Amino acid sequence: MYSYILFDLDGTLTDPQEGITKCIQYALKAFHMAPESLEELKKHIGPPLYYTFHNYYHMNEEDTKKAIEKYRERFGEVGLFENKVISGIIPMLSHLKEHGKKLAVATSKPEVYTMRILEKFQLLPYFDVICGSTLDGSRDEKADVMKEALKRLELTQKDLAHVIMVGDRKHDIIGAQKCGVPCIGVRFGFAEHGELEEAGADYIVDTVEELEKLILS
Repeated sequence: MYSYILFDLDGTLTDPQEGITKCIQYALKAFHMAPESLEELKKHIGPPLYYTFHNYYHMNEEDTKKAIEKYRERFGEVGLFENKVISGIIPMLSHLKEHGKKLAVATSKPEVYTMRILEKFQLLPYFDVICGSTLDGSRDEKADVMKEALKRLELTQKDLAHVIMVGDRKHDIIGAQKCGVPCIGVRFGFAEHGELEEAGADYIVDTVEELEKLILS
C-alpha cells in the first residue's frame, strides 16, 4: 500500500533522552534558570528547539537564539551520541528494504547532526534520503522538512498516495497533514497521554512489531 516511508528520528528510530535533556538543562543553566529534572524535560524531545525555548520558556528572540547556541555547544560534542537505537528498529528497517520500500528520515533535528547519528549507529545504509532542519532556522517546521524530503525522493503529486509518515509527537502528525499524507503515531516514543489521538494520527501503534506489520499490510 505504502511505497515511501518517512521516519522521524528522535523517539521513533532512536532514544535520545539522555543527550537532549542534558543539553536543554545545560542551556537553561546558562540563563541562571532553575532547570527541571531530566525526567520532566522529556516533554521537549521532538519539537524544534525554537519552540521549546521561545514558546515554553517564554524567551525573547535574542535569548532564544543564545539558548539554542548553548544547547548545540554541548550537543555537537557530547549530546548527539548520548543516544541509542530503539529495540527492533534495525530488523524492521531491514525487512522494509527487503520488501522494496523507499525509506527517508524527516526530522526537526539539524541535518548535519542527523547524518552523524545515523552513521554512528549504523542506520545510514537503510535510507534513500536523509532530511533534517537547517542550523540557520530556514527549514525548521516539520512540514518544511517533510516537503524537502519528498522533493529529494523526486515524488510527484500522484505519488503522495503511496507515502506515509511515522512519528511519535503531534508535530509529526501536523506536518504530515500539511503535506497531505497520512501519519502513523508510535506510542513507544515520547508523546504525552492522548497527544497522538488529539493531533489526529491516522494510525497508532504500540510497538515496533506492530509498526512493521502495519506498513507491510
